[in-house]
Amino acid sequence: MAKAIMLQGTGSNVGKSLLAAALCRIFYQAGYRVAPFKSQNMALNTGTSPTGGEMSRAQIVQAYAAGVLPRVEMNPVLLKPIAQARSQIIVMGKVVGELGAREYHDNFNQALWRQVEAAYATLAREFQIIVIEGAGSPAEINLKQHEIANMRVAKMAGAPVLLVADIDRGGALAAIVGTLELLEPEEREMIAGLIINKFRGDLKLLQPALEFLEKRTGKPVLGVIPFLTKHGLPEEDSVVLEQINNRPTMAGEVEIAVIKLPCIANFTDFDAWQRQAGVNLRFIEDKKALGQADLIILPDSENTIGDLQWLRSSGLEAAIKSLVAAGVPLIGISGGYQMLGQEICDPQQVETELERTNGLGLLPIKTVLQATGLSSQVCGQIIGGGPFLSALQGQEIRGYEIHRGASYLLEDRPVFRITRRDGEEVEFNDGALAEGGLIWGTCVHGIFNNDNLRNQVLNVLRDRRGLKGETEDYSFALEQERLINNLARQVAAHLDLDRLAKILELELPLAGDGLAR
Repeated sequence: MAKAIMLQGTGSNVGKSLLAAALCRIFYQAGYRVAPFKSQNMALNTGTSPTGGEMSRAQIVQAYAAGVLPRVEMNPVLLKPIAQARSQIIVMGKVVGELGAREYHDNFNQALWRQVEAAYATLAREFQIIVIEGAGSPAEINLKQHEIANMRVAKMAGAPVLLVADIDRGGALAAIVGTLELLEPEEREMIAGLIINKFRGDLKLLQPALEFLEKRTGKPVLGVIPFLTKHGLPEEDSVVLEQINNRPTMAGEVEIAVIKLPCIANFTDFDAWQRQAGVNLRFIEDKKALGQADLIILPDSENTIGDLQWLRSSGLEAAIKSLVAAGVPLIGISGGYQMLGQEICDPQQVETELERTNGLGLLPIKTVLQATGLSSQVCGQIIGGGPFLSALQGQEIRGYEIHRGASYLLEDRPVFRITRRDGEEVEFNDGALAEGGLIWGTCVHGIFNNDNLRNQVLNVLRDRRGLKGETEDYSFALEQERLINNLARQVAAHLDLDRLAKILELELPLAGDGLAR
């Protein structure tokens, strides 16, 4: 059976996901077969395994850091918020229903424990080390009786726990001491070490606090990790969007405005733009901030009709249509694509009591929402025309589908022809194109991770803005690999790897300077 190490936090958003990815790469580079695991995750940023199962984006990144393909056993339970205190429940990659928070915590989640145990046992038979990520805090007394993500998982796996605190928000020492005080004695014994994350400043000034922590808690501080502000890896929660400071577009750049919907989902669709030279990507939720963007993107939503109504009430629908009428291009992805159509029908009242809602009327499609969702990985060809797509016709496109609505073309102007779904041969058209080709959309996520499509879109935008020369090509896949190595190297430089190896009783040494560059 595999050895295991678990990262738990003094709260949410303390950096457990990134640290878990770093540990996966550190162990992988040391020669171990390693896999990530998070029994229960709440996230709107999701993706698919190669077999089409939906899972959290964080565990997908951690799997790649571990040098393996993602699989649903790494995230057996996924909660996707769809309304206030209500979530879609996804078990082993498949949607099983929707529940309110009280219903889920009082009854339903306990029935999932066997799925958690089975998923972990499968990974433990195949890998040497499992890096487990907890959820929230293990000291949430109101949830502790029914939790399936923290100490219960640590006990199941026999995993020593590293407790992570975010010092940037302040109160890290109190959070650590308070968390330990609220744990049961046997749980406190499972804490093998402390990690201070997101540190800025002079480490010497922090040293007295570290000595106090070790003396007060009896737990060693395994590392003080600096605030890694530009790690460039996909974020799990939309809370990170609140920390984005939109800046003015500089000379020589094109501006891409992503509408920040209240229920925005899968905003990792735009990560590739964040790393692209010559692009200023902005997330907009105010019509006044929309300005004169070179491209507007309407992203995915976990509540398509609700966000469509918000677009109208906020004035953004009118502002978008005004810019489109002036010739500004517009692209819709998944839920955003559905909003661009003629109408959205909800006969089963999946999202609303309304059975029919008018779309923005900019694309020739009609969408019918369905109670059951679809998730899959797809591969196909670009067949659409217009300024963005004509030069790419016949070229390959890869991505993934996660949606619970079927969109039907009302006119024969598709964007892609899908030829493989989850490895099996298929043939159907996806997406829609408006006349002139400046407005288009697709159900497929991750399309901008395709270097050919992303670079062509940027070249067209540069040409329309009157900028000389083509964009600098870069490989998004190679860049992600470089970023993971860089993250692991920075974490390893500030972590006591020898002590970590002793905690896990490892035979192979861990060496941060041995990480690939």
